[in-house]
Amino acid sequence: MRGLASVVSAEPVDDLETFSAEGVLSHVLERYHPRLALACSFQKEEAVLIDMLLKLEPAARVFTIDTGALFPETYQTWRTLETHYGVHVEVFDAQSPDGQPWSASYCCGERKVAALEVALGGLDGWITGLRREQAPTRAGARKLEFDARHSVWKANPIADWSEQKVWDYIARHEVPYNPLHDRGYASIGCAPCTQPASGREGRWSGSEKTECGIHLDG
Repeated sequence: MRGLASVVSAEPVDDLETFSAEGVLSHVLERYHPRLALACSFQKEEAVLIDMLLKLEPAARVFTIDTGALFPETYQTWRTLETHYGVHVEVFDAQSPDGQPWSASYCCGERKVAALEVALGGLDGWITGLRREQAPTRAGARKLEFDARHSVWKANPIADWSEQKVWDYIARHEVPYNPLHDRGYASIGCAPCTQPASGREGRWSGSEKTECGIHLDG
């Protein structure tokens, strides 16, 4: 339970829609660091944000949710980013404690969501790599919004970026990124349920599922 000194309110803030990604990060760092962290799934968007964030605040926090079912390339990218930027990625375990076999419904419906609850429990704000063009479910994402489900502020600094802008940043700043992107994986999740495809079409291919649950409001 949050102490009185760290209670987060949903009071209106300045509209950040005209801010650059760096401007959004500066804003939330000023207000919420060190009770602020970037949620990282080791995709190209988070690689960009790690680069930006640590240039602004070398002590900024980064966390990931590990399902134990990530691609080998994703684990390698994890190690590469830690080494390249000298950052320690905090880990919240979403693996089954009782050895229950992996399944998309159990992992996404329970384990990842539960791990996120723990990860956000001590924070006043979190940062994501959501982009509006990724999926209809993300089209309304704002650069800073109150996450009522978790009672924290949620920053989406590159919400208005195109995929090309992400790649331009990576090339310009020589940012390490997940090599699966070069093999047709536009969106990368757990290995058993991710296929090469554009947008998020390769996630849970063959089903109507579009989100794992951690970015849903209810």
